[in-house]
Amino acid sequence: MNAFDQLAFDHAPMGLALTENRVIRTCNYTFARMFGYEKDALIGESFRQLYGSDQEFHQIRDIGLEPLRQSLPYTDERLMRRSDGSMIWCRFRARTLTPEKPLERIVLSFALIENTSQGPKLTPREREVLLLLSKGLTSKEIGRSLKLSPRTIEDVRARLLKKFQVKNVAVLLARLSGRGVVRSQE
Repeated sequence: MNAFDQLAFDHAPMGLALTENRVIRTCNYTFARMFGYEKDALIGESFRQLYGSDQEFHQIRDIGLEPLRQSLPYTDERLMRRSDGSMIWCRFRARTLTPEKPLERIVLSFALIENTSQGPKLTPREREVLLLLSKGLTSKEIGRSLKLSPRTIEDVRARLLKKFQVKNVAVLLARLSGRGVVRSQE
């Protein structure tokens, strides 16, 4: 990459990163600042540090793999963790350079979502339920998985709908996958 290309990459108005098997190989200054790090502190590090928990990091791994296998971009919105532990709400876009092994080499972009940079405040339980809903599980299946009653899961679902100001789970999941245009609650 020549000096001008490197300058453009480093100072692009959105966060950019190149990963290999979920390890950051390079990123730009915008990406580093967005997450509260120095650029050099992220190089060679796992994306795990940008997620709320190990469980979330592992659960989210397979979401979006199918479009990547088809050489299509994948987009969603998600809560990510900054270096100080605070959460940011951002739009995430990915394109793989290796469709046969989608996670081997990925180009990613991240942008803060305007007017909702902190995103809705979610409890750990709400985050768990949201991840399982995104996998298509029913309340009964989620309850079994988390060893909770289906009624408890329905209560969590209702709180999620209220926080995201949506009418149903389909709209909630569309919003989180970047297909919907629903404004979230501060």
